[in-house]
Amino acid sequence: MTDEWRQDRVGSALRGENPTVLRRLAAGFAAIGDVQFLPGYSVLLVDDPHVQRLSELSRGRRLAFLADMDKLGEAVERACKRLDPAFRRVNLEILGNTDPFLHAHVWPRFAWEPPELLGKPVWLYPREWWSDEGHALGLRHAALREAIDEELALLAS
Repeated sequence: MTDEWRQDRVGSALRGENPTVLRRLAAGFAAIGDVQFLPGYSVLLVDDPHVQRLSELSRGRRLAFLADMDKLGEAVERACKRLDPAFRRVNLEILGNTDPFLHAHVWPRFAWEPPELLGKPVWLYPREWWSDEGHALGLRHAALREAIDEELALLAS
């Protein structure tokens, strides 16, 4: 599979072609991030590629999206806590500064992070970490993907 899905993350998720998607939720798609310098980083993608802002959703769909964000956040927390004793917490963010579609970031945070970044926003990590192949999502993240997906399944029941 080529990387064309990156140009249309929501559309490729709707077509079943986005390899980062873990599962379909009520108002979007739970996906593991394609960069993993903080293992477990995940993204909730809205299920309509034309929706840019939370306020564009009806009240019911908005609440469903926020509930999905909560569910993905809890799944990442449970999985990371189980796999890494240095897990501290999860940060949830809806920003909308770059990508033209509604999405939410779920960032696990760990005690082993560099001290100068530990209490700061993840966006202050060096730019090169975001594109470093050593931090790219890959086969070595299979157990992490599976753990997050298992937790999502448990939360759905």
